[in-house]
Amino acid sequence: MAEKKSMDFEKSLGRLEELVREMEGGELSLEEMIKHFEEGAKLVDLCTKKLNEVEQKIEKLVKKNGELKEVPFETEEAE
Repeated sequence: MAEKKSMDFEKSLGRLEELVREMEGGELSLEEMIKHFEEGAKLVDLCTKKLNEVEQKIEKLVKKNGELKEVPFETEEAE
């Protein structure tokens, strides 16, 4: 099941990149741009949710002194 979630994330991210390339290409009609934007917004939301899930799992699985302890996840921005 974890592989499926990972694939869903990878597919979503790949599709999002594809949408951005097409939008930046300048050849889409206004209606197509809006559709791409709407789809992209949904994909961003999906990817964000999946990343948040992973972040929470990392916080719970960090080992400290041989025991599993909850440690806040720190990004480069937090440092």
